[in-house]
Order: sequence, then C-alpha cells, then structure tokens
Amino acid sequence: MDNQHPRTLILGVGNILLRDEGVGVRVIEYLQSQTLPESVELIDGGTAGADLIDVLADRETVIVVDAVRSDKPAGTLLRFSPDDLALQQDNPLSLHDLDIPQTLAMTKMMNCAPKNVICFGVVPECISPGMELSETLADLVPQISQIILGLIHSA
Repeated sequence: MDNQHPRTLILGVGNILLRDEGVGVRVIEYLQSQTLPESVELIDGGTAGADLIDVLADRETVIVVDAVRSDKPAGTLLRFSPDDLALQQDNPLSLHDLDIPQTLAMTKMMNCAPKNVICFGVVPECISPGMELSETLADLVPQISQIILGLIHSA
C-alpha cells in the first residue's frame, strides 16, 4: 500500500435513503463546509465494506461515524474502539452490512492497518425510507462534528 493519503481520515458510513441510517454521511457533508487541516480527508463511505481497505490503509488516525443498534435512546452518541466492535461480531452494531471490524482486521493482515481508530455510533430514531434525518439526529450533526473537530485539532 502506498502512503499517499492524508494522515487522518474521517469516514461517514450509512444509507442516506433510510433517514437516520445515513447520519454518518450527513456528518461528512457538514464537515465539508468546515475549515479542516490539509492532513484530514473526508470520505462518504456509503454502505461499502471491503472496498474501504485502500481508503483505510496506512492512516495515522481513522474516525468512523455510523448509525448503530442499541437499546439506548435515539440520539445517543456512543464511542467505540475497534476492540469493542470486534466483541460485537455475533450481534453487529451496524444497521447495514458494512463490517468495519472485519475490514480493519483485513488491513492488519495486509500490514497496512491505521494506527488509531475511533468509531462513533449514533442511535437512530427513524430508519424508514426518506432522505431527511429525524429532527433528533439533524440537531446532533453539528455537535458530533464539533467533537470530531476537537479530536483532530488536539492530535
């Protein structure tokens, strides 16, 4: 793998056709309007899986945002490490088939794993067909973005 990528990747994943399931992508869209260091790259990962290996390869830091299954209230923001996610293999957190733990494991096998991985999961309120986030999650997008900006500026 080459090392041509910016050091930090912010990856938003999800299906924007299922309202809150697209929260990760909506965070990326919000961040595109912000001033970011040149060392940061934003990627809309959609619902891709193993296709993301090249995108994740050899990064210093990867921050992933996705909608997650949880019994916590809608709008709850959860933070996971890759190890936390790996423990969920029998009951995946993601609402779609994107398997971040498996993709990260593949980067390790290929000796190109990112050094630091932080995953933010947002509990959805509504995953019915539609393009707009619920009001609950729409109100959270700027807050999640500010948390991420704080992380990248403190790194």
